[in-house]
Amino acid sequence: MSSSSGEAGANPNPAEMPARLASRLRRARDTRDEDKLYRHRGVLYPLLMCPPENLSALEDVTARKDDVLLVAYPKCGFNWMVGLLKKILTQATGRTIETITPPLIEFFGADVAQVLDEMSSPRLLGTHMHPDNIPASFYANKTKMLVIFRNPKDTLVSFYHFCNSNPVLPSQKSWDAFYGNFLSGEVPWGSYFDHALAWEQKMADPNVMIVTYEQLKQDLAKGVRHISSFVDAELSDAQVQLVSDGSTFAAMKESSQTSRGGMGNIFFRKGEVGDWRNHFTEEQSRTMDREFHKRLAGTRLGRLLDYERHCH
Repeated sequence: MSSSSGEAGANPNPAEMPARLASRLRRARDTRDEDKLYRHRGVLYPLLMCPPENLSALEDVTARKDDVLLVAYPKCGFNWMVGLLKKILTQATGRTIETITPPLIEFFGADVAQVLDEMSSPRLLGTHMHPDNIPASFYANKTKMLVIFRNPKDTLVSFYHFCNSNPVLPSQKSWDAFYGNFLSGEVPWGSYFDHALAWEQKMADPNVMIVTYEQLKQDLAKGVRHISSFVDAELSDAQVQLVSDGSTFAAMKESSQTSRGGMGNIFFRKGEVGDWRNHFTEEQSRTMDREFHKRLAGTRLGRLLDYERHCH
């Protein structure tokens, strides 16, 4: 795996990002799979999207109290939640919330601090990073952090397909190999269980709210109400319904065909709960069950994920 630098340079304002993403996709096609990831502080990251200088530059970022930071382990519903939060904030403020697409701060570039300083409030930002690696100012300035998790079996399936359809990530040689890498944490952004256990330690923080993909699929309007209250965006019942109707997974996938062009189907695949049953062998399912019970059973986050219901 390479340790060389990836793309850096110009500030990624929203108008420039589609062209920059297209450039990275073109570079990805000329990059060997073994050179697409590198290791930073023991965790794998995609070189073309967040090279080492990006991660180093995050140390200089200054968070604002009225920021909203969306956090998710990869393929837990991040892109769905971006669209939902933009709708909530737009309804609450009466103006369109401008974001960089995707709003992952580790993708912004070596000039991330300047880029963020130039953005107007409220800023909707995002990250896939482990909570211990999020810039300290987000904690010091009591920024609201909305964290979304998904059951690990469906997360693994979605991550597998995402790697095989996204050229900036290495193609997976086999389902069995990716399954083993996921359990050992040898995937981009590291171990699902390490992320979950770290957020478990922060659940009592009033500036942290954890929601699950499955809860939102079951009752999206209820989720919109809770999330709106958390980010201090009080909405009327009519506004809650408007946001909910426009934020179903199917609606987001359809709109992504315009907003993300050919990448829409990569970021929004099936959106189903229980698709893992089409991929896992019985032994793989039992192994994941053992890992979940060893790492998360009895925790608040483990109960929130309702593993028995969604993974058996």
